[in-house]
Amino acid sequence: MATRYFRDFPARTGDRMLFKMEHYLELYDELLAGWQGRDIRFLEIGIYKGGSLPMWQGFLGPKSRLVFCDIDPACCALALPGTVVEIGDQADPAFLQRIGQAHGPFDLIVDDGGHKMHQQITSFRHLWPRLADRGLYIVEDVHTSYWPGFGGGFRAPASFIEFAKDLIDRMHSWYTEDDERFPLHPLAREIGGIRFHDSLVVIEKRLKAPPVALTAQNGQVGRSRRMLEVRGRRSIF
Repeated sequence: MATRYFRDFPARTGDRMLFKMEHYLELYDELLAGWQGRDIRFLEIGIYKGGSLPMWQGFLGPKSRLVFCDIDPACCALALPGTVVEIGDQADPAFLQRIGQAHGPFDLIVDDGGHKMHQQITSFRHLWPRLADRGLYIVEDVHTSYWPGFGGGFRAPASFIEFAKDLIDRMHSWYTEDDERFPLHPLAREIGGIRFHDSLVVIEKRLKAPPVALTAQNGQVGRSRRMLEVRGRRSIF
């Protein structure tokens, strides 16, 4: 039976306000089903009224290291036993570096912070190296990529959505036939997958070697990376 932890959580809240898009809760039940009860290192950017602290604490294992960040010093009062609250600007590389060094590497990072383009992109660039292999980096409320007041706009080059679309290209740069304009990018060795949902992006870290094409017949298995080396192909075979 599929878990309903996140979908059922709003009915169990106390006096702390939880503010999430409703459909995120169903997505989290599906996406994180195998994470429930695991002891991990977790980071969420954005505390607001503190409603997500008990949500994540109740979902993850009792030995998890739970770190929450916000720019508002008043959020220090919202810390729960067993959690850490750090105050700083998610667009400040020095702050992000300190968080990563002090508490990382993280298994799960959720960006529910200021939602502005420079904040989301700066946080990703500096925290992605602090994400562990097989970890997830989740960016919520990416609908702000379409709001000029947040630095976005439809197909605005500086939006997080356009930044995330570019990550798709980097993930596939193994297969380039344009070595000068589209060279192999280091992120090809690190991104396992990217999922776009309504106003939410999930990026999986999966450290990997260059992909291999496999052939198998009569139990004999062959492997080749020739697909990555040849240029000017007219056939995949």
